[in-house]
Amino acid sequence: MTIMAPPHYELVAGVPDVGDYVRLRRVAGLSERTPEAAAAGLPNTWFGIIVRHKAEIVGMGRIIGDGGCSFQITDMAVAPDHQGKGLGQCIMQALIDHLKAHAPESAYISLIAALRAQSLYERFGFRPVRGLGMTIDLG
Repeated sequence: MTIMAPPHYELVAGVPDVGDYVRLRRVAGLSERTPEAAAAGLPNTWFGIIVRHKAEIVGMGRIIGDGGCSFQITDMAVAPDHQGKGLGQCIMQALIDHLKAHAPESAYISLIAALRAQSLYERFGFRPVRGLGMTIDLG
């Protein structure tokens, strides 16, 4: 499927640089990451999409995983001034299209959704899982 970005926006395969990544997570209300963590993690992206508006990166989404069995969609973020224009849907469509084209059908694909974004992910076929998601804070 060809993904059409709204006028004046461009979707590009790739990941933002460390500064844009840290900034975009912060302004979009996601938990913050240190530049050191971002520098270590971003090169391990299996596939990513960035959204540009003029020269500024205003959106992103990444897939991380082992390349065969397990994948996770993460870092879905759109800057507040650019929300409500369908950019999140464009990012998700690009990520799903890449998974369908390159991941095995048997792969486990997951994400952790903020409640406010649940309906977006459900439109792409994601559903709550049985069980309990868990996390640990190393700090």
